[in-house]
Amino acid sequence: GGDRGGGHQLPGDHRQLVIAGLTSNRAKAEALAKASTAGQFKGLTSDSLGNIIAALGYVDKLNASSRWPLIHGVNLSVGYEFKADWFGCGQSPLCIEVDRIVRGGLPVVTAAGNTGYGKLRLINGTVFRSGLPLSINDPGNAALAITVGSTHREHPHTYGVSYFSSKGPTGDGRSKPDLVAPGEGIISCAAGRKGNDAATEAGVAVCHYREDSGTSMAAPHVSGAIAAFLSIRREFIGQPERVKEIFLNTCTDLGRERYFQGAGLLDLMRAIQSV
Repeated sequence: GGDRGGGHQLPGDHRQLVIAGLTSNRAKAEALAKASTAGQFKGLTSDSLGNIIAALGYVDKLNASSRWPLIHGVNLSVGYEFKADWFGCGQSPLCIEVDRIVRGGLPVVTAAGNTGYGKLRLINGTVFRSGLPLSINDPGNAALAITVGSTHREHPHTYGVSYFSSKGPTGDGRSKPDLVAPGEGIISCAAGRKGNDAATEAGVAVCHYREDSGTSMAAPHVSGAIAAFLSIRREFIGQPERVKEIFLNTCTDLGRERYFQGAGLLDLMRAIQSV
């Protein structure tokens, strides 16, 4: 979801239009958003781990039933607290399912989480606000996932990684996030409760677009870039680890700490030109 706290909502039209590609033409934008819902599972009406795992299993089954993959990638703009007292980092049921799906031939893009900033309490009782390391959410802890942090939409070199974007390393010492993409002030479709809230705040009957921030906005930029890449480099369909390698090797370095920016800022054109 787009909230800057740890909680996330399941992907809605806001994320779908980001994946499809923003456009100033409203009719075209709505058509793109509608087209991008073809692989979305409308049954995911709650932030349920069981529902998400079941949907991933169904995607896998759907592709296995066809000679050629019917679905070429998965975007998971969701996030859950890593429960260290239950599972090893990256070994939760959701992370294991994500890794299994990737090994089966599907790139899985996940949001890093919005828990990269919070309050610290010193021994003397003093409380102050600070960036928080080791704050990557599940399923972003999955080793094979493409885990996406957030940066400024227009001035990433100036402002760097968003303060709220979850930071690495993972709880077991692996480097995450993998890369960053625009996640601040992203304008896209107004849908569901947030769409109604935006309309109420603006004093209008219907609100078609709204602005939102979070790594859940950044992840769809990467999913959309991968979709564009696979549309013209079709030989890489079914090779998610190679796709991940290509995108990480062609990122733009923002000059920030690796545990903040990963490999750097997404660069679709460089990825296309590299192969």
